[in-house]
Amino acid sequence: MWGYPAGILREGVPSGYNTRIMFDILNTIDSFVWGPAMIALLLGSHLFFTVKTGFIQRKLPQAIKLSLTSDPEGKGDISHFGALATALAATIGTGAIVGVATAILAGGPGAVFWMWITGVFGIATKYAEVYAAVKYRVKDHNGAMLGGAMYIWERAFRRNDKGELDPGPGGRTPWWAKLGAIAFAAFAAIAAIGTGSAVQASAMTGIITSNAPVPAWMVGVAIVILVSVVIFGGVESISRVCEQLVPFMAVAYAGGCIVILVLNGPLLGEALGLILECAFTPKAAFGGAVGSGIMVALQFGCARGLFSNESGLGSAPIVAAAASTRNPAQQALVAMTGTFWSTVVICALTGIVLVSTMLAHPEIASDILTNPTLYSGAQLASEAFAKIPYIGTPILVLGMVAFSYTTILGWSYYGSRCITYLFGRYAIRPYQVVYVAVAFLGAIGVGDMVWLVSDIGNALMAIPNIVVVLMLSGMVARETRHYIYDGNLDEADDAPIPQLEGK
Repeated sequence: MWGYPAGILREGVPSGYNTRIMFDILNTIDSFVWGPAMIALLLGSHLFFTVKTGFIQRKLPQAIKLSLTSDPEGKGDISHFGALATALAATIGTGAIVGVATAILAGGPGAVFWMWITGVFGIATKYAEVYAAVKYRVKDHNGAMLGGAMYIWERAFRRNDKGELDPGPGGRTPWWAKLGAIAFAAFAAIAAIGTGSAVQASAMTGIITSNAPVPAWMVGVAIVILVSVVIFGGVESISRVCEQLVPFMAVAYAGGCIVILVLNGPLLGEALGLILECAFTPKAAFGGAVGSGIMVALQFGCARGLFSNESGLGSAPIVAAAASTRNPAQQALVAMTGTFWSTVVICALTGIVLVSTMLAHPEIASDILTNPTLYSGAQLASEAFAKIPYIGTPILVLGMVAFSYTTILGWSYYGSRCITYLFGRYAIRPYQVVYVAVAFLGAIGVGDMVWLVSDIGNALMAIPNIVVVLMLSGMVARETRHYIYDGNLDEADDAPIPQLEGK
């Protein structure tokens, strides 16, 4: 997922007085919604669910093994791994490279440690939100699975005429729960257009045109074609492509990072020591070229970690609800491995690569000191990887292109499911057309305002998602004990999955 910590302006801000005023207003709102309160809410939820689920992170080896298996007796549309790959496609975006560089630039090397810690504890939140989404999923008119925070709100608090909880078709959803469902779906649909479409297309075009003599509009057309042929085929088509592409791109990028770390081998000990030292002491790094201070490192590290793994945003549960699984605990375990791979592994590798390369090449820090206002996370990543002979730049280019493309695919599914909830199945195709059109606009440079609006939407969609999962934390903890800690993980959940009403 793309995303810069709150308050970091990007290059290419639109010109014009009125446009600049609007941009400043949106940036102020963005800084507020992604400020300390939001970070505290998400990080606090990570810690709460870690305790509530009995430190579910210790089940990670079992979860990884489960993610590589399929269950013909499960109920759903796609495999465990297909759902995980689609969620990872949306999660491991260009922010896994550029966003990490931005966190180091603003928060110093210590931000890498706090980003990693956020990923470790975020595993529990991902487990809890996916558990609830699978438990309260529904079927559409064709029998396909639908789920996510909107359906959790819709079903978890329904009551029948006797005032008893009744998540089935006989219950009625209270107005406040309906409001929570609509709010999540609306904000998520908006966020998907910018986060998943415009910004990713812009990043993909930028990295291609800077390394090859290709016009931006041509790259935009190629993006539209490559995205359209996949997303118009539905979740099966998206998951099939992601199953093939995500493991390859993640392994290739991680392998490239490991090669760079081997080349920087003599400096790895110093790099890790600097990361830990800057996480807990107000030490200026690289001659004061990047941010310093414990609170600054904590703020930007946590923000980058939260952005990268999307734990608590409510995005991954939308596709996890389509997975073929015997019970909610199985898919929740599989889904939580996504946070491990995206932040605990990929982002951490990127962070160590950047810090060790800056130690090996002090001239990078000199460049930052010379142009502090012009130096962006993208520039830091480009210069750091370019210092590695032969393989550095290809790893960066291929990684950013692949990550951008798969993020576009993953978020298209999220947006389509939210639009289905709001307006019905006939709104899916118009939404998809708008989605790919915005990708073209992002490719040719019309994406800055959309980026800010979508980033605000990201924060606002997280609030109703976190609130509803916290309200159901007792149920999640109780059923987790039954399925996982009491040894009933293979037990089938026989609760009926209701048919979608109305639209």
